[in-house]
Amino acid sequence: MSKEVVFISGATSGIGRATAVLLSKHKYRLILAGRRKERLAELQTTLGKNTEVRTLAFDITDKNALNLAFDSLPTEWRAIDILINNAGNAHGLDPIQDGSIADWDAMIDINVKGLLYLSKRVMPNMVERRKGHIINIGSIAGKEVYPNGNVYCASKYAVEAITQGMRLDLNKHGVKVSAINPGLVETEFSEVRFKGDKERADSVYKGYSPLLPNDIAELIHFVVTRPKHVNIADLLVLPTDQASSTIVNKKL
Repeated sequence: MSKEVVFISGATSGIGRATAVLLSKHKYRLILAGRRKERLAELQTTLGKNTEVRTLAFDITDKNALNLAFDSLPTEWRAIDILINNAGNAHGLDPIQDGSIADWDAMIDINVKGLLYLSKRVMPNMVERRKGHIINIGSIAGKEVYPNGNVYCASKYAVEAITQGMRLDLNKHGVKVSAINPGLVETEFSEVRFKGDKERADSVYKGYSPLLPNDIAELIHFVVTRPKHVNIADLLVLPTDQASSTIVNKKL
């Protein structure tokens, strides 16, 4: 059982929510961040039965709102032991010449800048204490570009580069940096990408068995429970039916 403080961004759904639920059972003290206040309140009530939980409602792309939220934490909660940079999104699936600039901005703002804004608040304290672990949730899209993925893939390649840069720069300070890069995971991801078109979103996961959020949560728990001398630096995890970003064995 742990009393370490874990900060999870994008905690109201999908991988973030599943991770919060699992870590609460192991008594990690949780700071859960997201935009949806009602979902955060529900998590506070439910998971608060297992462990100490604090929630922060803000838009991670708004650095002023992020800083205000972070500054609202009591001093003892600001010494974060584990940061899980999970917040992210995809918007659209168009050829680059037809892409929406608004979609591009949204993906870069949350997937890249939001990750940086939050990490910037957490890293100095980890460096000062010579203790900490950062886990960035990437994607197979940060390993392989696929048709019409263009800017989304670019944002996830950026996460890959930032993760490597963090690992190099924080190495001498005793801070672990890990990346977990999932393939197809059945979450709200596709519904957001297709702007609420649930039928199209559901079709992404038909004909095979995708990963589930809890599969990734279990990997995160494995990564954070390794001994001090062990860092799982980079994980690529796929459904058995997925061989690459474009090859999926669908049995339709």
